[in-house]
Amino acid sequence: QRHRKLHQTNAPTYNHTYLSIYLSNAQKMHYSTSRRNNNRASPQAQLALLNLPSTTTVLSNVFNGTVNFTKRHPIPVSFYLLGLITALLGTGTVLTSTQRSQYNEIMNSVDTELEYRVSRDYQEAYQAWYGSKGWFTCDGMCERNKRIMEERKIVMEEVRAEGNNRVSDAKSVAGIFSTLGVGETRDSFWEYFNRGTKFAKRQSMWDALFMGMRKMGRDESWGEYALKMMMQVLMNFTFGMIMTLFIFVFSLWGIIRSYQPSLFEGLAFFLLAVSAGFATVATVLFGMFGTAGATVFGVAKIAEAQLRLQQEQQGRLHRD
Repeated sequence: QRHRKLHQTNAPTYNHTYLSIYLSNAQKMHYSTSRRNNNRASPQAQLALLNLPSTTTVLSNVFNGTVNFTKRHPIPVSFYLLGLITALLGTGTVLTSTQRSQYNEIMNSVDTELEYRVSRDYQEAYQAWYGSKGWFTCDGMCERNKRIMEERKIVMEEVRAEGNNRVSDAKSVAGIFSTLGVGETRDSFWEYFNRGTKFAKRQSMWDALFMGMRKMGRDESWGEYALKMMMQVLMNFTFGMIMTLFIFVFSLWGIIRSYQPSLFEGLAFFLLAVSAGFATVATVLFGMFGTAGATVFGVAKIAEAQLRLQQEQQGRLHRD
């Protein structure tokens, strides 16, 4: 009787547990069945889900949207057009023979051998101090080497400052709007641009690896993976290009100051250079997003055409 009472007491608990497990498995089976049914939907249902507009309609909407954006935001669009013209046509003024001779004369006066010698002396003193110091202590020999290193560092900085001043004087003869100034600015921008693209490529490679590993544990198609990966690549390149533009803008004033321009010339060149960098980055991003959108739309149109063809074939079979 005691065993029968204990069995009757635990029976509702056991039944409740078994019922919960059964309902959970039934829900999972229903979800997987409905997912397969959705994936195997009829061509008519898939065609109704697509229902894409024509290519002419899409191009017309893009054109109208561009015109409306230009009317609502004339200042950013004008700034973009100014930068685009500057980036394409701005090459700088050619130096005259007098400017060229003065520039070469000042540049030849820079003692590069002296800069190399004092830099080498400083490196030797630094290595001697680094080799004589302990982890947390510095004896008499270490203090002596440290004092020699600091003296040679001061000499090296003075020689470099003198060389930089002479180079700046030579640049002032050419002018910031010369081919030298424009060329140095272009080189600086493309250097940062390459760093931004390398960052985006490296980040996209890691994203592709980890997203591929997550895909193996999920029930998603290759199309979904490709779409997610494309969006991630666009985000990485957007961040890399914006970072490129900001770093270039912050480093631009140092280039302008080395040419010793007047205040008006410096501000004008800064405005033109920033607009050119902004236009270049914006054009690259517009091209990437436009290409991605056109690719997705083209693939969807191909799928729509195949579904229409499949629907027509099924209609012919039913008529036959």
